Amino acid sequence: MKGLAFGKAGLGVLGLASLVVGLTTTSGAAQETPRVLIETDLGDIEVEIYRDKAPLTAANFLRYVDERRFRGAVFYRVVRLDNQPDNDVKIDVIQGGLGPEDHPSRLPAIEHETTRDTGILHRDGVISMARLAPGTATSEFFICVGDQPELDFHGRRNPDGQGFAAFGKVVEGMEVVRKIHQQPADGQSLQPAIAITEMARLR
Repeated sequence: MKGLAFGKAGLGVLGLASLVVGLTTTSGAAQETPRVLIETDLGDIEVEIYRDKAPLTAANFLRYVDERRFRGAVFYRVVRLDNQPDNDVKIDVIQGGLGPEDHPSRLPAIEHETTRDTGILHRDGVISMARLAPGTATSEFFICVGDQPELDFHGRRNPDGQGFAAFGKVVEGMEVVRKIHQQPADGQSLQPAIAITEMARLR
């Protein structure tokens, strides 16, 4: 009987330990920073998405990825020192998404999250949302090539001073970003555009 009682107690302890481990694992997974793979004709780019710091912008981007709304997306714009003669404030970025025309997969615009609020500054490899006025960002995004402080809140690139909504950073594949940045362009339009063959979560 003592042996049987010990067995029951042992199972109880093991069960409790398993539950604790399970809860810890689940909690850790829930807090894990999402990563997205962007496959292109020139190579792969892996980005981590800071949903804890930029929840609205991150959730919007991840929805496009999870619902496969980026099918047919391309990198179509490159901004570098040699193709922005009319801009006093120069930047270096590549821009992609569904394109500037109307698209059936495009979702409604989201509220603007400034770098003042998120703390995510436009440094080398940071991914951010393209926009016109604040609150107009939808599906178009860009990746910084080098540090771009003029895209932050109070930066001078956009006259409204609100900057752009950064929400993540490249963790693998900056050599691919730089390769895209150096591709032939007609003005700021890549010729040809670089196909994004797949966008999917890695975790």
